Amino acid sequence: MKRLGVLGTMIWDTIMGREPAEAPVEEWGGISYALAGLDASLPPGWQAVPLVKVGRDLAGRAQAFLRDLSCVAGDARFIEVPGPNPRVTLTYLRDDRRCEGLTGEVPTWTWGELGPMVMGLDALYVNFITGYECDLATARALRQAFPGPIYGDVHSLALGRRADGTRELRPVDEPLAWLACFDVAQLNEDEMAQMGGEPLALAVQALERGVRAVCVTLGARGAVYVADGDFTTLAWAGQEGRRPERPVGAQRVVRTALVKAEAGTLRGDPTGCGDVFGAALVSMLLAGADLEAAVGAANRMAQRNVTYRGATGLQHHLRGGLTGATTS
Repeated sequence: MKRLGVLGTMIWDTIMGREPAEAPVEEWGGISYALAGLDASLPPGWQAVPLVKVGRDLAGRAQAFLRDLSCVAGDARFIEVPGPNPRVTLTYLRDDRRCEGLTGEVPTWTWGELGPMVMGLDALYVNFITGYECDLATARALRQAFPGPIYGDVHSLALGRRADGTRELRPVDEPLAWLACFDVAQLNEDEMAQMGGEPLALAVQALERGVRAVCVTLGARGAVYVADGDFTTLAWAGQEGRRPERPVGAQRVVRTALVKAEAGTLRGDPTGCGDVFGAALVSMLLAGADLEAAVGAANRMAQRNVTYRGATGLQHHLRGGLTGATTS
């Protein structure tokens, strides 16, 4: 079995305003959406390995969530740490806009911790759920030492936190340095705006630093990718040697396209759509799908997520199976 390391944070969500007439809903969020997406999308022969710390107060619930996933090894566990697990309050102002507040935290990963844990893995999926999963020095060390492909969802790197826990968009320090830590980087429109500069020019600069593709999600409109002209898939993961490198001085051809979402705007719950999109996209690329086809499949999976609430049991819904009532 090939092994995909999954780095992120389990979040306990309290969601308000999604349905004004209903009481707030509590459920798993954060990396749980990506794990459910991977459970529904990983190609045969691949297994997910969680690199996730959980607070002691919710460790039991978190391990129960993990046991319901077929894509992880039977002995896989989250790493329990002292202190309260991160919790987020999401207040929806409208379907595609929300106010977010974060409390609690788990320790940031250091390279001393991560280095031994990524040995033997074939690929990495890194999702900055809180934005505090690791610092830039650790991400750089990971890029330098890990020979397999690294998929990065920038996510909350573009969010600051006020004293009361309220999250707000903020400029990302050293944006190109962060993007250069990944073979494929994912952002949404708001996050891309926090990277500074003109988006297409920034994406091209990222390619010049070794990134193979930058994908910007656009909600109901689909997603735009900017990629090296010779980039197709991540199917080389697990092969001997390091990532393919472009010859120094080689002429660069850049291709870009908008891959439209087929269903357009859907009514439902958009929570976790970006996480499910990224899980589906990395899965398709590892399976050998062409980038444009992979983005189309990721769009479809994200749209399917809209029609389900919560992450518990989500993997069955994403596969098209019958599920019980949505969690609350």
